Amino acid sequence: MKAMKVIRVSAMMALCGMGGAGLWAQTKPVNGADTGAKVAAINMRAAIANTAEGKQAAAQLETEFLARRRELEDLNKKINDLQQRLTTGATTLSDEEKQRLTVEGQRLTRQLERRQNEFQEDFNDAQSDVITRIERRMVGILRKYAPTNGYGAVLDNSSQTTPVMYASADITQDVVKAYDEAYPVKSGAPMGDGKTTAKPAAKPSER
Repeated sequence: MKAMKVIRVSAMMALCGMGGAGLWAQTKPVNGADTGAKVAAINMRAAIANTAEGKQAAAQLETEFLARRRELEDLNKKINDLQQRLTTGATTLSDEEKQRLTVEGQRLTRQLERRQNEFQEDFNDAQSDVITRIERRMVGILRKYAPTNGYGAVLDNSSQTTPVMYASADITQDVVKAYDEAYPVKSGAPMGDGKTTAKPAAKPSER
């Protein structure tokens, strides 16, 4: 019987593990500006994480999934307690009691594994919705920002498939600022469409 490590809600940096295309903007010069010689880099993961919307979404995900995370922690504790009882009672417990505790531990372990998988799947779906929304909007910001500021190309230096060896400038913070100005958030406002993504914690008696 082996206790499963409880999955915790990750921070928004983990949430941003989904990178986009390496080339984010390559547009025609605006107002006759010669942009061909300027290349900038942006860390899309950091940019998404550091927008006001991204920070708010991370906090809301943590809150929405808190009850289920605590349920996983409780199950994990029960399994550890059973393991401890079996260890300390190795020479004092009856064979019947050892068997009962072992069977109970196996049942709780299966239950924990199932709940962890469901938790992770639901959390990943919620993360994906947030990333997709912010990423789509940020590309729109980039398509305006890059040519206006004289950049012919903007490369994502957080992408493993498109490593950036050199770029004339890093515009991550500038784009985050532009994003926050274009999409300001309101305190306490629900993210996305306002629907709750987290499911209620399952009853302890569920098998």
